[in-house]
Amino acid sequence: MLPRAFRGATALVAFAAGAAALGTAAWTRPVADGDAALAAGDLAAARAAYARAEARFDRVPALRQVLADDYARVAGAQLRIAYQLQHFDDVIDAAQRAPEAAAPHFWAGLALLAKAREDVQPEAQMTDLARAEEELRRAVEHDPGDLDTKYDFELVSRLAAGLRKQPRIPPNQLMQLLREPPRVAAKPVKRIG
Repeated sequence: MLPRAFRGATALVAFAAGAAALGTAAWTRPVADGDAALAAGDLAAARAAYARAEARFDRVPALRQVLADDYARVAGAQLRIAYQLQHFDDVIDAAQRAPEAAAPHFWAGLALLAKAREDVQPEAQMTDLARAEEELRRAVEHDPGDLDTKYDFELVSRLAAGLRKQPRIPPNQLMQLLREPPRVAAKPVKRIG
């Protein structure tokens, strides 16, 4: 039979682990609320819940490392929601502070592409496309197996290359740069003799 002191220490450790698990669950409740609201398609409720979770992480920065997965989920969800709400400047600003696990370069690249599609000034359009290309390149470097990111990077790279060739294209025609110009078929050679 185990000594009484050992049983007491084991019970104390089990109690502490259970209390820590309950405390963590209570502390991350806004994250779970945000996940549920996002799954239900309620962007306003999800945004509010994730903002509460972010405020908790801001009050206790050490928990960003301890609960790194939850923090990355909060940051990534906020980037996604801001993008869906078309708050592109907010996405770009928040991506600068987000951890790599939240795919900040991916979201910033998409936001910059969306801004480039809205820009009416050719210089601003090219600047945003170049920045989008750089952000998506960094996203591909971070996660080379993500086919969506690779596709978006290729799309933006082709748009940027096309815009460099035709810098005065109207914003509503930007995506037409992706189309290949029709190839002129060579005339058949007329044989004599």
